Amino acid sequence: MKDQEIINLGKSIFGLCFLLGSICLFGFIITRFNEFAFGGYVLLGFGTVINVLIVFGLLIYGAINTRQLNVCLKAVGIIAINIPIAILYAIIGINLL
Repeated sequence: MKDQEIINLGKSIFGLCFLLGSICLFGFIITRFNEFAFGGYVLLGFGTVINVLIVFGLLIYGAINTRQLNVCLKAVGIIAINIPIAILYAIIGINLL
C-alpha cells in the first residue's frame, strides 16, 4: 500500500468511530432514548475489538514491510486518539444514566 492509503485508513477508522460515538452520546443527551445509550456501549465493545485488530494488522504490516513502519505507526497514533475520547464519552454516559 502507498503511504497516503495507510494514513487515510487510520483517519477513516478514527473518523468513523468518533462519528458513531458522538451520534450515540449526543443522541442520548438530546432525546433520552435508551437505545442511544445501549448503542454507545455496544459500539464501545465492538469498536474496541475492531480498532485493536486494525492496529495489530498495521503493526504486522509495518514489521513485514519495514519501509512502511513509520507510516503505519502514524496511522496507529491517529487511531489511538479515540482512546481518551471513548473513555470520556463512557464516563459522561455512565453519569447521565
